Amino acid sequence: MMQKAIAALPSTLIYLVLAGAVFILSGPLLGSDSDPIFRWLLAAGVITFACYGFDKARSKGKGRRIPEWTLHGLALAGGVFGGWLGMFLFRHKTQKPVFRLLLLVATVFWAWLLWW
Repeated sequence: MMQKAIAALPSTLIYLVLAGAVFILSGPLLGSDSDPIFRWLLAAGVITFACYGFDKARSKGKGRRIPEWTLHGLALAGGVFGGWLGMFLFRHKTQKPVFRLLLLVATVFWAWLLWW
């Protein structure tokens, strides 16, 4: 189990770098007074949503898929909104309770962080 998580680490880092780029680019678009946590959640959500969509498209055919640990990592890193939206819009990973549980835990954590 841990080997899968370690194997997914490089792809998770690539997606987090992309989220960082979206975060940086969103600054001028949303204004300098926008909350950086909100901007990060937006950036990570966009990348996570795209990953769910890409993985769903790949699940129907042949090709390399995004590891489940990468999807988990993106959700925990702040992509909760994109994870929920991707799960229900693409109907992807809806039959796996661990995805719902992890998204729920991540959502509570990020909601607490925003509130605090």
